[in-house]
Amino acid sequence: MSHPTKTGNPAVVGLAGFGLTTLLLQIHNLGYCTLGPVLAMGLIFGGLAQMIAGFQEQKVGNNFGFSAFVSYGAFWIGFGIILILNKIGIYKSETSDVGWFLVVWTGYTAILWLASMRIHKAMFTTFTLLIIGFILLDLGHFNLPIYDKLSIDPAIFNTIACYVLILCALGAWYMMAGIIINDLANKTILPMGTPLISSNPSASTSTQTTSPTPQTTAIPQPNA
Repeated sequence: MSHPTKTGNPAVVGLAGFGLTTLLLQIHNLGYCTLGPVLAMGLIFGGLAQMIAGFQEQKVGNNFGFSAFVSYGAFWIGFGIILILNKIGIYKSETSDVGWFLVVWTGYTAILWLASMRIHKAMFTTFTLLIIGFILLDLGHFNLPIYDKLSIDPAIFNTIACYVLILCALGAWYMMAGIIINDLANKTILPMGTPLISSNPSASTSTQTTSPTPQTTAIPQPNA
């Protein structure tokens, strides 16, 4: 009797791309590197590689990973296109335009944040940091009238978002490391925690053979 062939978990690539590009963009936003590496990795690793990982998640029936990896992969490619178009002076996006880009992605992330409650605490923590980062960036990309009344520089929200999203990126890498190390050790070295909301026992049993650690990610946030 033949045994089924073991396949790799696509999340190890998706989480790596999500975490690396998110971290690299924050390093740029804090003034430590230029935009070039961010654009390159955003298109190739955070964009293309993460999207391919998402399509692999579809093959194992993981709707969360499928949606998250493909969508955030598209986010990074879209963000890269915005940067390129701004550079060459075609369809230039103002700060508020990027703000609306972020607002709609905040809405999408909120849906995955709710879904992450049914996965495990590591995923929920990562998505909590991601949605907080998005909200801070939303606030930082609009010059709202209340800012003048309160003497608030909206740039402060972008700076705070950098540190929140660095933690988010590290959360994605923690999950990536957990999938790889736990599998190699054949035991739990890096725990992910239990779900905040328990799923129906019969439903969880029927899906137990799918990818054990669906994504996230990426996170992303254009503050360039």
